[in-house]
Amino acid sequence: MVDLIPVLTEDQIRDKVALLAKNISSDYQSDNLVLICVLKGAVVFLSDLMRHLTIPVEIDFIELSSYGNNDVSSGTPLIRKDVHMDLRDKHVLVVEDIVDTGLTLAALVDYLKSKGPKSVRVCAMIDKLERRKTDIRADYVCHTVNGGFLVGYGLDYAEKYRNLPDICHLKK
Repeated sequence: MVDLIPVLTEDQIRDKVALLAKNISSDYQSDNLVLICVLKGAVVFLSDLMRHLTIPVEIDFIELSSYGNNDVSSGTPLIRKDVHMDLRDKHVLVVEDIVDTGLTLAALVDYLKSKGPKSVRVCAMIDKLERRKTDIRADYVCHTVNGGFLVGYGLDYAEKYRNLPDICHLKK
């Protein structure tokens, strides 16, 4: 039996995403910004975030795998789908669902920097501090939590629960 304990409601998420978009729009108002969505988990967040932005943006996608069907990261991400856009001389904002250990994100940021952008920053829906193994930090964060395995609003466990409108702690 699985219990889902609410962490953020749909309304709380909407308000936090709108505020984050306002800050990003202000920070990048005169820049060429590319949003790189980390598939699959961040696609819901990206969709809401970009609709709240008041600046022109380009989007691309990257898919990494470090969890598989487990609730523990392998620590070694594999690129399953790469970005197609030329990132040279552009500002890149990685849109991530959750920063957990930070290992996957650190590897992704290093990888994207190798493509010659002006800058690479990170926007995360959830910053989870409990298992952080690197000093990487998100530049924009909707919500910070200390622990628990979260699902909903794009976050999954074995490809399930992504469709939930709220973010919940999955208790097995």
